[in-house]
Amino acid sequence: MSLLSVRDLTVKFAMREQTVTALNGISFDLAKGERLGIVGESGAGKSITGFALMNLLSRPGYIDSGEILFEGDDVVQMKPRALQDMRGNRMAMIFQDPMVTLNPVLTIGEQMVETLRAHRQLSREEARQIAILKLREVYIPSPEERLEQYPHELSGGMRQRIIIAIALLLDPQLIIADEPTTALDVTIQADIMELMLELCQSNQVSLILITHDLGVVSQMTERTMVMYAGRIIETGSTRAIINDPQHPYTQGLINALPQQTKPGQRLKQIQGTMPALGRIPAGCPFNPRCEYATATCRSQIPPMSQFAQVQVACHEVQRLQFEAEANRKEELA
Repeated sequence: MSLLSVRDLTVKFAMREQTVTALNGISFDLAKGERLGIVGESGAGKSITGFALMNLLSRPGYIDSGEILFEGDDVVQMKPRALQDMRGNRMAMIFQDPMVTLNPVLTIGEQMVETLRAHRQLSREEARQIAILKLREVYIPSPEERLEQYPHELSGGMRQRIIIAIALLLDPQLIIADEPTTALDVTIQADIMELMLELCQSNQVSLILITHDLGVVSQMTERTMVMYAGRIIETGSTRAIINDPQHPYTQGLINALPQQTKPGQRLKQIQGTMPALGRIPAGCPFNPRCEYATATCRSQIPPMSQFAQVQVACHEVQRLQFEAEANRKEELA
């Protein structure tokens, strides 16, 4: 049995003028110990997916239909007490900005100790010792001193390490990391991602990494899910997605990476922008930006189907693959 099984999940936002769909019938599974990357531009539905999995959506957002089975328990139907027990204890989330997660008027120690005592029958001293141990696991120097400090006294990289330590406090089976290194410089980003990978592997913790950075996904995850306008448009092993993407949108994301362009040349980009939730076009949502779009693409939503080593939602994938093969043969000839 999968650790996490999502089926036909639809999330909507009841706005004043209209109700818009942020997630449109997404389905996927996550095995125990597996690392899954969710990628796409801003507005694709990545973060909403993470919040929905934790049942953390607040009005005007709500889960309209579908199920989220975590070890067989439906998160959508859970009562508030069961949700409180699940969050942190079985499933934890790392948010983009640690200063939003950490309480600025409480010391690091107070926050870690209270988190532990809310879920476990522990004395303050027992909770403190566990907190020190977790800080050591994320390579925080002088952890006893850090427990007495406030969040503003720490650097951005240090705060993010503490957030990871808090996420691991109760030994959850799944961590959802939503753009965990957005506010950090490049060298610290690499350290944080390496740390998360090490901890997930050593503790056999499943990871859902939400990011727009395909370079990070290629280093961190085993499987990747590409999202566009609230739908999953391509999914498969990370190696297959990076080395042989099938959907034109995924190809565009990879071609836009700086390393795909020679020095001195303009970076490649996908023309246009992600559609607003209230203005998603008919047919394939990517069709206004796709150079291969046909009349079918503009009128019919493509189903998800197996092609090559991935599952892809594209009407033209077979034709594009055939043309790519023909071009390769011409180049070799």
